[in-house]
Amino acid sequence: MTKEGNFVELLPLLAAHRVDFILIGGGAGIAHGLARSTYDVDIVYSRDPDNLQRLADCLAPYNPYLRDMPLGLPFSLDARTLGNGLNFTLNTELGALDLLGDVPGGGGYQELLASSYVIKLFGYECRVVTLEKLIQLKRAAGRPKDLEAIAELQLLLNSSR
Repeated sequence: MTKEGNFVELLPLLAAHRVDFILIGGGAGIAHGLARSTYDVDIVYSRDPDNLQRLADCLAPYNPYLRDMPLGLPFSLDARTLGNGLNFTLNTELGALDLLGDVPGGGGYQELLASSYVIKLFGYECRVVTLEKLIQLKRAAGRPKDLEAIAELQLLLNSSR
């Protein structure tokens, strides 16, 4: 059994291992003041080989496994797997984590860097996508839950101006 997305443990773990990532999704919304809950941590990660190794190494002790797949299927999250894949929805002993190499409306890590900034979360510096870009990402995703959040995100954006 896994926990819901656990920002308090997952984000510091990634930051302590110097994983290059940008927080997006509900977690980024919460960082901007969104009053909603989320069930996973969504990050866009750098596809640089050294970063893939750091990402795999930091998650290995927490038994990452593909979400919604039957237990017992052979799966190993290592740098090679990360390099051969792109987007991974995982359960870990620390919670649900979505590793995204590319997202609709935003692209990959390098493309999103200009639309992100560093904030301190749980004692660590983490990159978070800007509110403007988060709204674009949610529009591009087009899922009902994303479309519902856009109105509140837009209010946050308008009140920050």
